[in-house]
Amino acid sequence: MRHRSLLIATSVLTAGALTLTACGSRGDDKGDDGDGITVTIGVDAPLTGQNSATGLGIQYGAQIAVDDANKNNLVPGVRFKIKALDDKALPGTGQQNATALVADSNVLGVIGPLNSGVAGSMQQVFANADLVEISPSNTNVALTQGKDWAKGVKKRQFETYFRTATTDAVQGGFAAEYAYRTAGKKKAFVVDDKQAYGAGLAAIFQDEFKKLGGSVAGTDHVNTGDKDFSTLVTKIKNSGADLLYYGGQYDESELITKQLKAQGVKIPLFGGDGMFSDTYIKVAGQASEGDYVTSVGVPVTTLPKAKDFIAAYKAKKYPGDYGTYGGYSYDATTAVIKAVGVVVGAAGGKLPGDARAKVVDAVQKSDFDGIAGHVSFDEYGDTTNKQLTVYQVKKGKWEAVKSGTYTG
Repeated sequence: MRHRSLLIATSVLTAGALTLTACGSRGDDKGDDGDGITVTIGVDAPLTGQNSATGLGIQYGAQIAVDDANKNNLVPGVRFKIKALDDKALPGTGQQNATALVADSNVLGVIGPLNSGVAGSMQQVFANADLVEISPSNTNVALTQGKDWAKGVKKRQFETYFRTATTDAVQGGFAAEYAYRTAGKKKAFVVDDKQAYGAGLAAIFQDEFKKLGGSVAGTDHVNTGDKDFSTLVTKIKNSGADLLYYGGQYDESELITKQLKAQGVKIPLFGGDGMFSDTYIKVAGQASEGDYVTSVGVPVTTLPKAKDFIAAYKAKKYPGDYGTYGGYSYDATTAVIKAVGVVVGAAGGKLPGDARAKVVDAVQKSDFDGIAGHVSFDEYGDTTNKQLTVYQVKKGKWEAVKSGTYTG
C-alpha cells in the first residue's frame, strides 16, 4: 500500500516538476511579482511535545536562511518558502511527512529531521523521489556509512541524504577522551534510551572510555517518556561510579540528574548534543550544575558570521533553542538554496524537469563558508566539519570548556 502510494506521488512529482517554469510555482504566493519561480524547502522536526525545543530551533534556523535569501535575492528570479511538518519525534509520522513532501512538486529540498531514528524511516522515501535531505542534527553513523561501519566496512546508503552535524563516531570518542583525560573520571555508569541516536552514542562512548583505561560500573536502559527513575538511581548509587554517561535527549536526562542529586549522588551526568538545550537546565535546576554535554561545532555565539542570525532569531522572538542546531539548520538550508541557484543558472533561469536530481548533485558539490563553519560533504554525505565542543553547566548556564576534534 505504501509503495503504491509512493509510485503515484512520484508520477505526480514528475509531471509537476515539468510545469514549474510554466505555471506550477509562478505567482502562487502573495508578494510574488508573478514573473519568478517559487521553490519550497520542507522542514521536518518535532515541533510539539518531546524534543520540540531543539526541533523548533531547526525550523526557525531554516526560516531565517530563506528570509535572508529572499531579501538578498540570492537566486535571481527565485523566491523561497518553508513548509514545516511536525514529526513529534516519531518514525512513523516522519515517514508520513516524507511522503507528503515528496508529493508536493514545489519541494526541491528537505531540512531535517532532528532524530536519527526518524531519519531511518524517511531516507528511502526521499531517495525514491530524488529529493535531497540535509539533517542539521542526525549523528548516528549508520545513516550514511551503513550498519557495518564499525567493522571498517563503509558504504554510502542514500545519495540523497546529507548532514551538517558530525557523527557519533567522533562525538562519542571526544566525550570519552574529555571524561577520562580532562575531567579525570575513571568509573562510568552508562545509560541509553534505546533509540538509534542514544543507544549508538552510548555504545561508542563506552567502548572508547574503556580503551582509554576507564572502567564501566554498570549499564542500563530507559524508555522515552519515563518520569520515575528511582530504580536506576539506586543502581547508579550502589555502583560507585564517578560519572553517569547518558545517550538520549534532554526530556529524560533532565529528570534523571534531578532525581540522582536528590538521593545524594553528587556525580555529573554527561550527555551528547541531544541534551544540549537550555530546557535541560530550566527543568533540572540546581541539580544540573556541573553536568556536561558535547555538541556539534563551536559555540554559535562566538562565530562572527552568526551574529546577524542570532539577532534575527531574537528580534523575531522565535521559540526553541537556536544554539543547538539553529546555525547548522541555517547552513543546511543555504546549501539547498545555493544548489537551486546552480540548477536554475545552468538552465537559463528556469527549472528543468529533473530539477530534484540536479539539486542533489549540486548539494554534493557544496563548498562555502556558512555561519556555523565550512559547508562541504564527503563521499558518504557526511560533513567535513568535525568540530565539537564540551559544555558544562556553570552558574545556571552552559559554558564551553573545550572545543576541538577527535581523531581516535
